[in-house]
Formats: sequence, C-alpha cells, structure tokens
Amino acid sequence: MVAYLLLLVAVLTRVLPHAGWWNFTAVTGGLLYFGARRPWREMLAPLAVLIATDCYLTIFVYHYSFRWQGYVITWLWYLAAMVLGSILLRKRVTFARGAAGALLGPTSFFLVSNYGVWAAGGMYPHTLAGLGACFLAGVPFYRNDLAATSIVLGVALGVPALVRRLRQPLTGSAPKAA
Repeated sequence: MVAYLLLLVAVLTRVLPHAGWWNFTAVTGGLLYFGARRPWREMLAPLAVLIATDCYLTIFVYHYSFRWQGYVITWLWYLAAMVLGSILLRKRVTFARGAAGALLGPTSFFLVSNYGVWAAGGMYPHTLAGLGACFLAGVPFYRNDLAATSIVLGVALGVPALVRRLRQPLTGSAPKAA
C-alpha cells in the first residue's frame, strides 16, 4: 500500500507546479521503493501511470506534439529503476544499500536520458563537445533528482527502520531482580 501511495506522490510532484524546484520529484525514489516492496507482476501499474503522466505533461502542460518514440528510453528506465530497487532493497535494507540506490537511480537516469537527448535530438551537435554540452545542461536536474531521491528513500526506508528500532525492548536496561 505504501508503495502505491509513494507512486501517487511521485506523479503529483511531476504534475503539480513546483516553481523553482525543477525536477525535484519523487519519481526515482518512488520507483526504487516500488521495486523493493512490490512483486514483479505489479510493475506494469507504475509504468502505465508514468507513461500517462508523460503524455499529459507533453501535450497539455508543455504543448508539444507527443511522439512516443522519444520516450521509449525513459520508459525502459522506469522499469530498470524498479528492477534496481528490487535487486538492491528487496531482501535486505541497509544504509549502504539505500545510499547506493539513491546514487545509482538518479545517475543512471542522468546518463541515459541526456545521452538519448543528444543522440536522438537536434538540440546539440553530434560531436563530443555537443555531448558534453548536453550533459552539462542536465547537471541542475541531476542535482535535484539526487537530492529528491535521497530524501524520498531516506524517509520511505528510514522511518520504518526507526519505528522497528523504537519498538524493540531495550536489552540490559532494566536492573535484574535479586
């Protein structure tokens, strides 16, 4: 249930205006968490919701014509992020695994999406300098995705761990009866 609520938060952070916080969304953290907590057969639901969100944003918010071919890389990455969450965080959650997910998720999206923009688009020349300019233009988005993913995973994974720790009886704190 929490995974689906986090998916809703992820969609809302994309759809609702977030002035000044460009790309500060819960998408990467939500996908990693969903992959960690839900079975493989349920991974098509977040994919469908995010595809619909991409269509909505492209057509109604950005007022561009929608070309699905331009989104295939992103949609495959959505699935890959859930698989990454499943691999890293399904069986055992540690700080190191959570931190690895918070770093690998945004970094993989940054690399894949910026390379896709450079390779398939006409915004940057198809030279090494053009590729560098494309990656440089994506740095502010990467920074915010890294921060957002760290916050989302920190809360989604950290709060339950904290609650479990607080529920554990304190060992050795009570004096022994004589």
